[in-house]
Amino acid sequence: MDQLLQLYVYIPLLAFFASLFMPRKKEALISIFTMLAVAVHLVGIITFIILWAGNNFTAIDLKHVVLFKTDGFEFFINFYFDEVTAVYACTGAVITLMVSIFSRYYMHRDEGFKRFFNTVLFFYLGYSIVTFSGNFETLFIGWEILGITSFLLIAFYRDRYLPVKNGLKVISLYRLGDVCLILAMWMAHHVFQKNITFAELNNGAVMQEYFQQHYWAILFICLMIVVAVAAKSAQLPFSSWLPRAMEGPTTSSAIFYGSLSVNLGAFLLHRTFPLWSEIILVKVLVIAIGLVTSIIASGIAKVQSSVKTQIAYSSITQIGIIFIEIGLGFHVLALLHFAGNAFLRTYQLLVSPSVLSYLIHDQFYSFIPRKRNYSTNFINKIRNTFYLLSVKEWHLDSFLFRYLWNPFKAIGKKLGFMDSAITLTILAGLYLAGLTSLLFDGFVASSFDKFMPVLYSLFALLFIIKAFTERGDAIKSWLYIFSSQLFVALSICLNEHVEVRQVIFYLSGIVVAAITGYICLRKIKAIDNDIELNRFHGYCYEQPGIALIFLISCLGLLGFPFTPTFIGIDLLFTHIHANQLPLIICTGLGFLIIEISVLRIYARIFLGQHKKVYHPVAFRSS
Repeated sequence: MDQLLQLYVYIPLLAFFASLFMPRKKEALISIFTMLAVAVHLVGIITFIILWAGNNFTAIDLKHVVLFKTDGFEFFINFYFDEVTAVYACTGAVITLMVSIFSRYYMHRDEGFKRFFNTVLFFYLGYSIVTFSGNFETLFIGWEILGITSFLLIAFYRDRYLPVKNGLKVISLYRLGDVCLILAMWMAHHVFQKNITFAELNNGAVMQEYFQQHYWAILFICLMIVVAVAAKSAQLPFSSWLPRAMEGPTTSSAIFYGSLSVNLGAFLLHRTFPLWSEIILVKVLVIAIGLVTSIIASGIAKVQSSVKTQIAYSSITQIGIIFIEIGLGFHVLALLHFAGNAFLRTYQLLVSPSVLSYLIHDQFYSFIPRKRNYSTNFINKIRNTFYLLSVKEWHLDSFLFRYLWNPFKAIGKKLGFMDSAITLTILAGLYLAGLTSLLFDGFVASSFDKFMPVLYSLFALLFIIKAFTERGDAIKSWLYIFSSQLFVALSICLNEHVEVRQVIFYLSGIVVAAITGYICLRKIKAIDNDIELNRFHGYCYEQPGIALIFLISCLGLLGFPFTPTFIGIDLLFTHIHANQLPLIICTGLGFLIIEISVLRIYARIFLGQHKKVYHPVAFRSS
């Protein structure tokens, strides 16, 4: 029975790859295949739950395969099944099946019909990996897939300005959660000296010993997890991204941001509850985030003019309450609440276009305005203040832009000197010097050895920030990003002895992706010698093949799970010690900005309105 568990990841994986080879014009074949694949998966899950119930609901922990192993590190895929997995997997399968059936008619004759169903199956693969994951590494594979599918579905109407812009906005906050999860995994490696599984977290006696020895390190892990789940589930202060994500098709909004993807933050809280349940500070923080988010989001939902925005903030409100329930230890209630909220939001989003058309008559001809209250007492002032803040969505969007991304843009504007040939020559010389000191002991004085990893990591961060703010040539920005990864690898190697094969694991995917992406950009530039990043070019219409290859190159450069770089990132982070704060800050910030920088190049060159006048200009919004 345990070995059957892996099938519930392989079924959506095989279905996704099979859907890629189906003819684009065969709508019936694509949609029916998707529905059958999800239906088979659902029947399999229900059958497994029945068999599991006959085994007294005993949690199943399956170590599936070891992908990489050294003396002090083991990267393996682990699956886990308990009541949390059962609820999330079953709910996800039912909702995905319903949305697939609805989408067959809703997306009929849409130009991106096949692309939509491909992406939905890819999303369902990521969702299945997350729900069946048994350790952080396996969960992170699905977490990354969900991030990129979110971007692709938000920017589904890629000829419009706002979908592409909002797709980048959402992926930037997703990336913040990704980096926080990476940092939690990094510290967990140092605390537990292994890749700990979720089953081991439930061992109270063992965990109590770790709490006594590594309290502050475990507190750091928990805080990083809280930030990651808050960003994933659109809790304060990250709530503003969810209504912006509604720019995609209504059906993708229903499956992603009304029901499944947005609830995975709560899933991670369930999984890691034994880790933070004994830390009062973290419990209070989780409950406080849920409480404040519920109050503020419910107020925002009541005053929004867009039905999608109302549903989005209503969903955020309920997820905040789920956070409170998990923090208080009411896990069964939280699971029931998740399932009920997921089904309700899916239904609301799917029927929202029809409801609007039904109510349009009442909206114009039966509207009765409320009587104005001119009282100026304190209660009315508070009510009016709350109303105005809710209309402005508490300025959450501008708050994040000002305090999260503006500092990096301000720094990037001061890095103009990096464009000069002299500066680049000096940096190349410094890189060669670092490489020489790595190969020949004593090349650099021992007093400088401890500063070199931080120095080279800082150079890598500056390259990334420069690429992030680059408004000129896309090739130049691409090369900045590639250079940053070379400096990251060197900084880690200078910090601690790293096996050659570990460096190869990290750089192999990056080098191949960087070369492939460079060739794609050169081909696009050869068309009319214009790939400036100060505008959208929309080359995906006339060069769809190059656009696809470049997107795959972007994912390879980011260390997506189909490249060995994904394992290499985990490997290199283990060589940063827990007390090396400057090094982990520089490295973490670099990984925070790199995905936004890479996908920004893809969006600017291949998405958006086409710059040629013979292509129709779309509306700014969907």
